[in-house]
Amino acid sequence: MNKPVLEVIVVGAGHAGICVSFYLAKQGISHLVFEQGRIGEVWRSQRWDSFKMNSANKLNLLPHQAPYFEDPDAFASATEFALALENYVQQEKLPVKEYCSVLSVHIDQQRAIFRVTVSETGKQTTYLSRQLVIASGGQNRIRIPGFANQLAKSVVQLHASEYKNAHQLPDGKVLVVGSAQSGTQIAQDLLRSGRNVFLSTAQVGRIPRRYRGKDIFDWLVEIGFYDTHTDEITDPSLLRLKNPQVSGAGERGKTSSLQSLARGGAVILGRADRAEANTIFFQPNTSSNVKYADEFSRHVKQLIDEYIQKNKVFAPLADVDVDDVPDEDASCASDLTKLDLVEQAITSIIWTTGFSGDFSYLPLPVLNEEKLPSHRNGVGVVNGLYFIGLPWLRKRQSAIIMGIREDAEFIVGHIVNSSYLGRQ
Repeated sequence: MNKPVLEVIVVGAGHAGICVSFYLAKQGISHLVFEQGRIGEVWRSQRWDSFKMNSANKLNLLPHQAPYFEDPDAFASATEFALALENYVQQEKLPVKEYCSVLSVHIDQQRAIFRVTVSETGKQTTYLSRQLVIASGGQNRIRIPGFANQLAKSVVQLHASEYKNAHQLPDGKVLVVGSAQSGTQIAQDLLRSGRNVFLSTAQVGRIPRRYRGKDIFDWLVEIGFYDTHTDEITDPSLLRLKNPQVSGAGERGKTSSLQSLARGGAVILGRADRAEANTIFFQPNTSSNVKYADEFSRHVKQLIDEYIQKNKVFAPLADVDVDDVPDEDASCASDLTKLDLVEQAITSIIWTTGFSGDFSYLPLPVLNEEKLPSHRNGVGVVNGLYFIGLPWLRKRQSAIIMGIREDAEFIVGHIVNSSYLGRQ
């Protein structure tokens, strides 16, 4: 007996895959969504206890999703957001299969279908579909620099995805490596717990939490900051920029800056470079990293000011935000270029060095030389294959939750218009 052929299979039930499923269901397209864990698994298992979303609740709603909190301007925890996704799936009756890991994908060229093999309830099952949407994102495989293996075994090392709170660490000081959103927020969490913290920085921008009467994201949406198309970018380095430092911690979030962390007691260091036994070495670029972050904030505020003036928008003058005041002399920067972990009583290292996507189950030629998806605007190089949930998929906003709706609608629109839909 021939197996039925689904129109579409979606891999991943985070906000991206769920949003695609909504639009597929709206079009009456038969499909299944496979999730290796629970709905929103990454949000449940790869965030620390005090984590808060960086964008307000009102910006994180999927299409037709009822507001899941009374305060639209508050910041949900990771677990709260995951539960909201779960409720959304139930509300819309979306066909999600949890604890269903995709093992491999093969392309049947003769029939023009995808053969997707999954591990389901302890056994392997193969499903067939005419089109395939990869919504597993780019954060499934942790990245830790190779020189971490050179450090003494006595030092406890965790990736940011494994860190939950300061209580899981042994007594002693903590080195946090990486100063993007996760690094600065984990450093702040450790400082609040009374830990002594060293922070190894990189070149990362920052933005104030609020500016001229609004949350910074409200301004960025209004001025069209996130509407830049990937095809418009001529400098490839812009596509690799990390998301700027900002935090949703506290009642209304807070500005995150290296100078504010230094005032809280953190020692601000340069980029971690190499290691030998109990010693880790840093590049002498701490001051330039501090100044880069400050300049990024200044530039974003200038864009907002210009928009206000050009469009004659009523907005109050900016309040003084001590955490956003630039450190013009980079006085918060330490000039240390190496640390003896034993001498400094550093017993733990948290690597907030990011993730890469795990697409090992996909066949060639759908990946490029870097083993990343080959696509344009989410449309893969193989007919019927699509990607969503990747940074700069179509626009700058593709990397954030509020940008996923437009990408999902685009992908599903392409599926509907494809000549492969409905082929027998």
